[in-house]
Amino acid sequence: MEFIDLPPMGKAAGVVRLPGSKSISNRVLLLAALAEGETLIDDLLDSDDTRVMRNALIALGVPLVEEGASLRVTGCAGRFPQPRADLFVGNSGLSIRTLVPAIAACLAVEAGGDAVVSLAGVPRMHERPIGDLVDGLRQLGASVEWLGQEGYPPLALRPAQLAAERVSVRGNVSSQFLTGLLQAAPLVARERALVIEVEGELISRPYVEITLNLMERFGVLVERDGWSRFTVAPGQGYRSPGRIAVEGDASTASYFLAAGALGGGPVRVVGAGARSIQGDVKFADALAVMGAVITRGEDWIEAAAPASGKLKAFDLDLNHIPDAAMTLAVAALFADGPCTLRNIGSWRVKETDRLAAMATELRKLGAQVDEFPESLTVTPPAQLQPAVIDTYDDHRMAMCFSLVTLGGPCVRINDPRCVNKTFPEYFDTFGGIATPVPVVAIDGPSASGKGTVAARVAEALGFAHLDSGALYRIVALAALRGGVALDDEPRLADIAARLPARFENERVLLEGDDVTDAIRTEECSVGASRVAALPAVREALFWRQRAYRKAPGLVAEGRDMGSVIFPDASVKIFLTASAEARAERRYKQLISKGMAASMADLLKDLRERDARDSQRAVAPLRQGEDAALLDTSELTVEHAVAQALELAAALR
Repeated sequence: MEFIDLPPMGKAAGVVRLPGSKSISNRVLLLAALAEGETLIDDLLDSDDTRVMRNALIALGVPLVEEGASLRVTGCAGRFPQPRADLFVGNSGLSIRTLVPAIAACLAVEAGGDAVVSLAGVPRMHERPIGDLVDGLRQLGASVEWLGQEGYPPLALRPAQLAAERVSVRGNVSSQFLTGLLQAAPLVARERALVIEVEGELISRPYVEITLNLMERFGVLVERDGWSRFTVAPGQGYRSPGRIAVEGDASTASYFLAAGALGGGPVRVVGAGARSIQGDVKFADALAVMGAVITRGEDWIEAAAPASGKLKAFDLDLNHIPDAAMTLAVAALFADGPCTLRNIGSWRVKETDRLAAMATELRKLGAQVDEFPESLTVTPPAQLQPAVIDTYDDHRMAMCFSLVTLGGPCVRINDPRCVNKTFPEYFDTFGGIATPVPVVAIDGPSASGKGTVAARVAEALGFAHLDSGALYRIVALAALRGGVALDDEPRLADIAARLPARFENERVLLEGDDVTDAIRTEECSVGASRVAALPAVREALFWRQRAYRKAPGLVAEGRDMGSVIFPDASVKIFLTASAEARAERRYKQLISKGMAASMADLLKDLRERDARDSQRAVAPLRQGEDAALLDTSELTVEHAVAQALELAAALR
């Protein structure tokens, strides 16, 4: 599976210009297609979902022409030119839920009985309910045929007269059902008014506000009685406003505003502000409840962490911002107590069951999560854990969980391309405001002096130190002390994953106990060879090594630090020395400890080990193209440390 590894981030600050709103882009595309005249659309979002709508309109015969960064749409004045089409809507709920009513209304004026439009999507789309919308259309007289399971796509529409004057639709599943009926209403209310009544509570009301606002921009007024009754007077038709610009996406803004609150900030998003017609700008209010510092301008919002540096717990009804609320679920990991997100039952019928998915992934990070039918309570852990995050083909899962890196752990995001649904450049943009915790990776052959140099460089920089070569020995020692058999792979992997080892001033500490000499015994060496052969132990130590990367920085030394464990390291050094120089150093080290040693044997052993390391199938030991060579054959330790610090000078 494709994935992206995100390192721990030390801080987040900067300015982000938002991509166009998906909600506005797709509404404007359809309204422009239904209108009389040509519409030039500026700042249109380019994403999977908007391409779904564009491709559908093209298949229905609507001319779309790119003009530089803008798109010119020639409207069909309420009658799609091509009444026979097979449309693929991917996993775009907004597209299918607005296209179906519009197509049904356009087919109502078709004389040809052979006209038919089918709509299908990806497997998940065929699990997303659309029965309430179809029930409403059938009240109007529409001809809808289920092509699979009743109540769900795929479906087909055929010509039928829409004669009713009143239609009702449930409001507690998706506001997009109401949006679809509203946008099609002027095509139905040609001679008589059409009244749309909402049964029960209407969720996601701000998205309906967007619909009403844009309909007015295209010349159609809707009379409203609260949120329960909407009336479209007869004789109204969509007319092009000539030119219209798409606002920046307020749902997307939530990730960057949260980054500012979680990572220090300030982070400013440009393209949605006080003048925005999108309800998700109110996400900033939720951050303010958590204590974040929020400032606003006409077309921008800025967020920064509270002066205390700690965000407050919250208990909020988030029915009005269901998409942005997902970002709050991740922000809850940074709060000072349990957080409750209420009235988010609509998550269950989105790109995935977001309530279940969010609970599952938050638990991987160490959080306690209580999942209810329409709410979620998140209790943050004392320390966030590294995790592999599954995204369920849901763009918002991928973007939300990137924010976890601002709390210390490294995170692997599976299927990162799912962000193409709304924001293909997301990870590049996030990387532009978030600063990774720096790593100095020092690789090199055995006995080259890596350990001594790395420990002193770490001390000089004030960074943590990782002696990766000692980890397998420490696992073996911990197993021997705990009475764990050296072939018990599950228990050994568990030891490796939680290994309480620290490296201080060239000493190795296991649970605070100095084990520098203990891990060099023959018994420990043999044990290390045995545990190193176990795949589960190697996998656990891969993540354990990455977990040492914490602010303010890390100096990691070993044989694949810069190539495998920290390929994005800020500074990479390949530290080496001649075999003769290394053998002499090892000889002096052993003699100083009162141990017998032979120069000839040591030299032979080093040369054989060099040969094995350089021929490894995975990450063979050699200087990387992006690593600086530091040959210490003729250098004292002090000179080697000074040169390494010079290479890492920018990190000071």
